[in-house]
Amino acid sequence: MKKKILILSGGVSKERLISLDTGIQVAKELKKNGYRVKISEPDHNLEKNIKSFNPSIIFNALHGQFGEDGYIQTILERFKIPYTHSGVIASSLAMDKEISKKIFIQNNIKTPKYITHTYNISSYNLIKEIKKKLKFPVVVKPLNEGSSVNVYICNEKNIIKILNLIKNYKKVMIEEFIGGREIQVAIMGNKKLGAIELRPKRKFYDYQAKYNTNAKTQHIIPVDLPKNKINQVLQIAHKAHKIIGCRGVTRSDFKFYNGKFYLLEINTQPGMTKLSLVPEIAAYEGINFIKLIEWILDDASTKR
Repeated sequence: MKKKILILSGGVSKERLISLDTGIQVAKELKKNGYRVKISEPDHNLEKNIKSFNPSIIFNALHGQFGEDGYIQTILERFKIPYTHSGVIASSLAMDKEISKKIFIQNNIKTPKYITHTYNISSYNLIKEIKKKLKFPVVVKPLNEGSSVNVYICNEKNIIKILNLIKNYKKVMIEEFIGGREIQVAIMGNKKLGAIELRPKRKFYDYQAKYNTNAKTQHIIPVDLPKNKINQVLQIAHKAHKIIGCRGVTRSDFKFYNGKFYLLEINTQPGMTKLSLVPEIAAYEGINFIKLIEWILDDASTKR
């Protein structure tokens, strides 16, 4: 008899809709293949749902804050039931863009230069600091959001307006803008799964480019780069996966500019929707959707 799988989906982050979509599509695929499946929100009924359903494995389909930052992982540890993707520490390290950047830098992984901004500096001094350390244009992003939520490319004229728009974050990252090509790499445990290039019609691969079917982002696989360059970016992604302490599947986002790869961030819970990149890379490598999901489940159950 096939295992019972509880899927955690939804949540309260700005990526709730993506999480719901991931949950629905994973559930559909598992049911089609004979699994007993229940979808649960991570709310006050979670403990009751876990105890009454008594799953073999919990599939964490949550994205964003509280879902991939170590918070839900801390709660799940109490139940002693295997859960998918990375654990408490790796999730929290990867989700915090400042901490993960410091880890990349310590381990000689190229990443765009940055400063953090806490709104306690005058506009004049901030612009002066950016010109000295980074130069315009720059990328402004929250420290702990995913899916390019509230990420902006800013110039000297509009940066203060943008920062005021997102000041509820209290602290944000201001990063040098790296032009060039968008390369995404999937790692599957110890396997360097593959890479895909994205050519967004928009200014960059933002939230709309990721999830709006009308945004017409081109997905290019195989990536048109020499084999040694592909191997190089796969190796960097694998190194990042290991040094952060990730488990299961991750997706690392790179910019390729002037012959160099710059790691932007590592995602410990990549989406599993029809527009998601990891299933697309896996399919190209001969691993269909159910095989990918089953590998993630098997990986979870061998961790304990």
